[in-house]
Amino acid sequence: MSYRTLPLNAIDAFLVTARHLNLTHAAKELCLTQGAVSRKIASLEDWFGFPLFERHARGLHLSPQGSALLPELRAAFEHLLTVAGQARAQQTVVRLKAPTCAMRWLVPRLLHLEREYPDLQIALTTTTDHGVNFKTEPFDAAIVFGTHFSAGDLLFEETLTPVLGAMFNNQSTLDNLTLLHPTRDKTDWSLWLAKQDSVQFVMKKNQHFDTMDLAITAAIQGLGMAIADATLVAEDIRAGRLFRPYSACVKTGASYRLVINESRNNASGLAAFRDGLLAG
Repeated sequence: MSYRTLPLNAIDAFLVTARHLNLTHAAKELCLTQGAVSRKIASLEDWFGFPLFERHARGLHLSPQGSALLPELRAAFEHLLTVAGQARAQQTVVRLKAPTCAMRWLVPRLLHLEREYPDLQIALTTTTDHGVNFKTEPFDAAIVFGTHFSAGDLLFEETLTPVLGAMFNNQSTLDNLTLLHPTRDKTDWSLWLAKQDSVQFVMKKNQHFDTMDLAITAAIQGLGMAIADATLVAEDIRAGRLFRPYSACVKTGASYRLVINESRNNASGLAAFRDGLLAG
């Protein structure tokens, strides 16, 4: 009889039942009905050609053949679980937290990582939170944003510049456009305008968003002129979805940085992730 017909899924049922010598307890541990456990054991007995248990009025007992087979099957099954666990551990997963405003920069680099490190999986969590607390959050790495971060690797500094959708490329006046704000206040536009001597316009029409990514998307669709980070919109500009009506940029003092949770034990995976992200 071919080994391929061996009912492998019945071996666990046999081992659990042999430990309890009680179908009710075995069924509860296996999350099966007693009938299902009995059928699994019966299929294994049919394959071997001898009984594994002796059924008595007061319960189950291992048959002589079952007693002889039990330690060998238990050792083989435990070895199988060990091999499977080791194989699973080699599948490196990096749990990454990143602010949604960084997605335009991050996604192309994740594609690069996927090509360069096919065994590396990035479990990405996006959030409007700009920081991370590795003591309370289950992440291996995070991209943080703000003016008060100094740890980790610098990815890029925030540099603001106005951007418009391609449909406005030939428009001679920009005075009546709606200004798109990446926050609920007007801080970014006010900062950029305060640094300009040759650009003078009043913020008459305004639309506010919760993230810069939303403001950029609205600009691409023609809702108005957004103030955006030059690095985040670089690909949109190269692709012709956006253009910069003014060349001036203003640094805000904020930056995007990569921080690593040094307490995680998948050091090789984190090292590959860090190297790939910084090189991408």
